Amino acid sequence: MQGRFHYYEGYDMKQVTFPVRVMHELGIKTLFVSNASGGMNPEFKIGELMIITDHINFFPEHPLRGKNFPTGPRFPDMHEPYDHALIALADKIAAEKNIRVKHGVYVGVQGPTFETPAEYKMYRILGGDAVGMSTVPEVIVARHSGIRVFGISVITDLGGFDVPVEVSHEEVQEAANSAQPRMTEIFREIIKRS
Repeated sequence: MQGRFHYYEGYDMKQVTFPVRVMHELGIKTLFVSNASGGMNPEFKIGELMIITDHINFFPEHPLRGKNFPTGPRFPDMHEPYDHALIALADKIAAEKNIRVKHGVYVGVQGPTFETPAEYKMYRILGGDAVGMSTVPEVIVARHSGIRVFGISVITDLGGFDVPVEVSHEEVQEAANSAQPRMTEIFREIIKRS
């Protein structure tokens, strides 16, 4: 896919996650997700890649709310939302190709505003390393459907530190574009080897 439907654009969760339902019906077994996100881990730098190891869902609407789809149980287990074997393979590929990657927890929020300094700090205290306005709903529906998931966040801005950092959509796009070739290389190699 090129892009996605965002909750902040006014779509409901059924619409946001509809492409994943279609993927399931097409027989897709593995979903690769990527996003631009704000880093709040002090070890992160703009333009770095963060392999998503887990997430925290702050969306006000849950994508599985309502009638249960027969693709999975009413109360799906989420102990491994991001596939551990794919994460290990990505680490191996990154090391071979000298691509610097970090690991972290992604916090999914509705947007469309970027976070305040206090929000960044709160999400960090709660265990988040990066925050963004997508990904979590699609991952939940993928896991409910039995699709394994691998995800990468591109750290496009930083927040929650002592010195406030102003961010614009243009700067986020620029950072995402510069990191894309490294992310794409990891994705391609995972596909080749798995």
